[in-house]
Formats: sequence, C-alpha cells, structure tokens
Amino acid sequence: MKKIWILFFLTYLFISCEKRSQQVIKITAKTTAINPEIQQDSIYIKKFLPYKNKMIEEISTILSYAPKNLERTDGKLQSTLGNLIADLSYEKANELFQKETGKTVDFSMSNYGSIRSGIYKGNVTVSNAFELMPFENTLVVVELTSEKVKELFEYFVAENKANPLSKHVKFIIDDGNYTIKINGKPLNNNRTYFVATSNYLQKGGDEMNFFVNPESLYESNFLIRNAIEEYFKSKDTLVANLDQRVIIKD
Repeated sequence: MKKIWILFFLTYLFISCEKRSQQVIKITAKTTAINPEIQQDSIYIKKFLPYKNKMIEEISTILSYAPKNLERTDGKLQSTLGNLIADLSYEKANELFQKETGKTVDFSMSNYGSIRSGIYKGNVTVSNAFELMPFENTLVVVELTSEKVKELFEYFVAENKANPLSKHVKFIIDDGNYTIKINGKPLNNNRTYFVATSNYLQKGGDEMNFFVNPESLYESNFLIRNAIEEYFKSKDTLVANLDQRVIIKD
C-alpha cells in the first residue's frame, strides 16, 4: 500500500512540474474617446500643477531682444539666422576646444535643415531656443585635410542651400568657379583645418561625408541648444546681418 502511495505522489509531482506551452487565444481592445464629458482628476491636477507652472515660467524667461526678424530664408546661400547660429557655435566650440587642447578652431559649418524656427522681432525667450534647435545635437571639432575642406565647399555649392558658415570664411562663387579664404588666408594645401560642427553631421548626416573620418575628433558633449541659450542670455540685443562671408558674382 505504501508503495502505491509513493508511486502516486511521484506521478503527480511529474505532471505538475511539466512545462506547458501557452498561446494567446484572443486580444481585445477598447477605444475611449477623449471629450469634454470626461472629468478631470483633481488629485492629479493638484499634484502636477506646480511642475507645469514652473516649466511655463522657465521657458517664458526672457533671454534677449531681437530688433528685427532673423530667419534662415532671408538671403542667398547665407541668412541672418544661419550666420548667427554659425558664429555662436564657433564661439562656444572654440572656447571648449582651446581649453582642452590649446588649439584654435578655424571655422564652423552646420546645416540648413537643423534650424527649425525663426527669431522674430521682440523678446527672445528660452522657448525660442528650444523651438530653434529642438534636437539633442552636440558640438564637435573635426580636423580635416585641405582636400576634405575642398569637398566641404564643393558640397556647399552643389547643395545650393544656406548651410551656415561662420564669419571666418570668405567664399566667393563666380560662374561655377570659387575661391576660399579662411581667416583672411587662401586655403593651404599643406595643412589641416579644425572645423566646428554637430555630432549629427560628423557621423555623415545630410550626406556630409567629408566629416566622417577626420584626422582627429574632439567631442565636447555640449548641446548646441545650450550654446544658443547661453549666447542669447549674454546679449541684451541680438545682432545678425548678411555680410561678405558668401559672395555670389553674376
């Protein structure tokens, strides 16, 4: 009798421990329309309202003043807003690069498509900085050969867009031909150049492949948006104009 009970127990234990595959038999879903009849939960509103108010207060903080509209479309192969972004990106990248390496950035280039909004006449707020540059792109400095720099400017001409170049460049386009001056000097085939750009473009974004395999790479991990906000905060008035950095001869 005892053996029978032991056998029964072992059989039960084996069956109960057996792995069984499970399958989804049915999935059901219910759609709940959001409409004014749905009552707001006052508990959650009270809990999150202070955070909402603080966020609104922060993004509404006035950083500077724009005496005129600054847009990416107000020039030919350059723009007031593009010039501003390129120059402030150079300024911050050069500050960080010099501190880290003791070397100087030669110029900066970013992309037309990264500028997602304009700066319009009036007070400029934190919100404007986020609207202008909503991406998490950071500043980097790449060391390029003169051949890669030539590719950069050939790309600029082929794209025919106002990709922002900093004021350290003078690029003259004349009936398909062009001349390049960087910091007042012609392009030197026997040296390399340090160019500030974004980590997105350095990885080949917008097909800027000349940035992909640089001679050296410095990554700042500093958000371009933060550079914009920092620059705006440092200026009572934002001044940006079309100038001689890109000249197109008829």
